[in-house]
Amino acid sequence: MSATPIASRAAINRANSRHSTGPRTPAGKQRSSINALRHGLTAASAVLPSEDQAAYDSHRRGFFDEYQPATPTETQLVQEIADTAWRINRIPFLEAELLDRAANSPSEQARIDFDIVDAHRNLATLGLHYTRLSRQFQKAVDQLREIQSERHREQERNLKHAAAILELHKHKGIPYDPAQDGFVFSKDQVEAVSHRLIRLSHSRHIEHVLFHRPPATCNRPPATSHSLA
Repeated sequence: MSATPIASRAAINRANSRHSTGPRTPAGKQRSSINALRHGLTAASAVLPSEDQAAYDSHRRGFFDEYQPATPTETQLVQEIADTAWRINRIPFLEAELLDRAANSPSEQARIDFDIVDAHRNLATLGLHYTRLSRQFQKAVDQLREIQSERHREQERNLKHAAAILELHKHKGIPYDPAQDGFVFSKDQVEAVSHRLIRLSHSRHIEHVLFHRPPATCNRPPATSHSLA
């Protein structure tokens, strides 16, 4: 076997490795810049010009419907969650595009400009982006859940306090407006909570009587033969 084909392959490999170290010409650098911009994983705007704005709006609306933010902080976190999820969902399509581009180059020059080595290097970069975005997503979700849980607990405490005051006013026969004690709830909301708490109290009493109270015992002395006569 001649050494020429081996030498030729070595020369081609060296040439490809030089191309794989990064773009060297102004045109190549411009292409690289465009490619970096295309993934949009670090861009200020979550939606790329090539993406469907209506699909993003539907995606975003789903998160807002799920979490129902009630404060500016919650709204900010839900927006971050939606945008981060949108970027994460883009990564599999970018990975498929990279592999397809490396495997199906339209020309020899295109193959030289972007080969399988370039594809795998970019896949590794996308993997780092995926890890970063996943952590960002989970952190935002955890923060939002903690904030909302505390808000719900405080709201429940305030509703119970308002319901107790309402029942006190009913007992005294005087009207009650929750706003006079600084509550933001309507009277109907407080009434509903009051009725629920009263029903729960009654149900706990019934549960105790039926299922937890010890059965009554008979204290009469045992029967004797004289009493049976």
